[in-house]
Amino acid sequence: MSTNTAKPSAADAVARCQIIFAHAWMVRTFVKHSEVVEDFPELMQIVRSVFDTSRALESKVDQPFEYLTTLRKKISKLRAAANQFGEDAPHASDHTNFRQAVISINGCVDELESILKLFPPPAPPAMPAHFRRAADSGNLQPPAESPAVIDTNDKP
Repeated sequence: MSTNTAKPSAADAVARCQIIFAHAWMVRTFVKHSEVVEDFPELMQIVRSVFDTSRALESKVDQPFEYLTTLRKKISKLRAAANQFGEDAPHASDHTNFRQAVISINGCVDELESILKLFPPPAPPAMPAHFRRAADSGNLQPPAESPAVIDTNDKP
């Protein structure tokens, strides 16, 4: 995203997310093809998570609001996988490539989360006006004039 303070459009946000996912995909590719994975299969969790999220998003690139909604649904699993990767990678290898992969995937998830903060989910629909709280029980009850039970066997 640009350095100005104006909120990007949803289409601009999707374009930025796609660039970020290109970086995440490179981490996925590095880990997937690493010989270390044979001895540390738990590293494959980040591979699967990046793949799953990318596949879920790829068909929505031309539908920015659907893309961001789907990303919002997937981001917690991606964050969890990145956190786990950060814990597992040092046990697998202390090589610079693995240390940089942890930094990179965490940076990707941080950026994705910051984009999602710019586009909060829509508020849930308001409670219908014909429902009200009973003063003494706290239970939702239909208005007094509405039948409590509708008999579907009753025919005119």
